[in-house]
Order: sequence, then C-alpha cells, then structure tokens
Amino acid sequence: MLIDRFGVSERHACRVVGQHRATQRNAPPIPNDDEMALRAWLRAFALVRPRWGWRRAAVIARQEGWRVNNKRIQRLWRSEGLKVPYRKRKKPLRGKGVVMGAMCPIRPNVLWALDFQFDQTSNGRTLKLLNVIDEFTRECPAIEVARNIDADGVVACLERIAAQRGAPMYVRFDNGPSSLPTPWRTGAASTVPQRSSSIRDHRGRTPGSSRSTAGCVTSSSTVTASIPCSKPRCSSRTGESTTT
Repeated sequence: MLIDRFGVSERHACRVVGQHRATQRNAPPIPNDDEMALRAWLRAFALVRPRWGWRRAAVIARQEGWRVNNKRIQRLWRSEGLKVPYRKRKKPLRGKGVVMGAMCPIRPNVLWALDFQFDQTSNGRTLKLLNVIDEFTRECPAIEVARNIDADGVVACLERIAAQRGAPMYVRFDNGPSSLPTPWRTGAASTVPQRSSSIRDHRGRTPGSSRSTAGCVTSSSTVTASIPCSKPRCSSRTGESTTT
C-alpha cells in the first residue's frame, strides 16, 4: 500500500511500518489439519473458560494430550483474536439525575458551582476567570474575566446574577469532591468568605500594642495569634536589659 501510494521502496516501507521484508516476499504458510484442530480447540476453550488466558490453555492442552509449547499456544491465541474480557471498574455515580442526597439539584437555580481558572496574555500578565455553573442545566450564567478577582468581586458577580434570574438555594466552591454546598441564606455576601479585617490597618501592630514593639509583633487573623517581641528592653529601675 505504501509502495503504490507514495512510490517508496520496499525496504523503506517495511522500515516505516516495522515489518520484516520476508513478510512481503514469502507467502503465509497454509495451516495443516493439526493446527486447524488446535485452533478449534482454543476457541472452544475460550467459550467454556472465558476468564482463563492462554497460559492456562497451554497447561490444559498438554494435559489433554496436545504436544505444544507456550509460544505456539500464545501465537495461535493471538491469531484467533482471543482475549480475556476486561472487567470494567464501577465508577461512582455523579451528574445529572443521580440521587446525591439533600444537595441533589432537582431543578434549575438550586445549586450553583463556582470555580477559578487562570490564563496569561501575550505580555505574561495573569488573567483570572470566575466561572459560575448551574449544576442542573449545566448552564454558565456568567464568566468574569479580570486581572484580579477578590471576595468582593465574587459577591458582586453572584448578586448580579441573582438579580437577573433569582437566587439559588446553595452555592458550592468547586475545590474537589469533598467540597460541600453552602446555603445561600440571605444573600451572596453570607456565602463567600470575607477577607480578615484584623490586619487591614495595623501593618505589624496588633490593637493595643505600643509603638516600641510595633516592628516585633506579627499579627494574623486573630489577636491571640500574635508573637511577642524577643528584643531586649531597658528596665526603668535598674537600667539593666531584660528579655521577654
């Protein structure tokens, strides 16, 4: 076929398809009666024992009086197209129409799924995409594209969609199979995590800390997670330095 279509030599065509040149020159041997009987026995064996392969077939064939080795049984097994049927693993039931408990979307606007995607423009700057999908209809009400989308942007997007088509019952942030839907409650602002305000205006200071230890205290989302300063400070009585 390659020789007739592309006009290449037999050597080049055999090298491309990975076959020996003898396969194109020598005619295939005609099977004798003994081989035809062995092929018929293998087909009958595959019907009786569909879960057994050619190795067990070789053992049973020798027990029944056939003088064959494993290589011949394997060659004839493959030539007949026999194989052990693949036992497909059962996948977990997911998707539309599958009972998933109380959070199963039974109609549109019941469960919305949110997920972020990232891309880059030609100048290397990052693009952030917020995708909102209705779990029942698989419809995408909105795709927000911006350089940066924070919690306020997510809330604004959800409130805009809710004003157009109504608020859902649950919202789920798609972080994997373990993510659970969150009730909508009174609005989108109650479902989206807000940024902590304890470190908004303090920049290394906790509320109530003095200016002398402002550079030595690290604040987190709560005041109890602050780390005390390890710098020495002067005692007002003795003038000696002590550490805390």
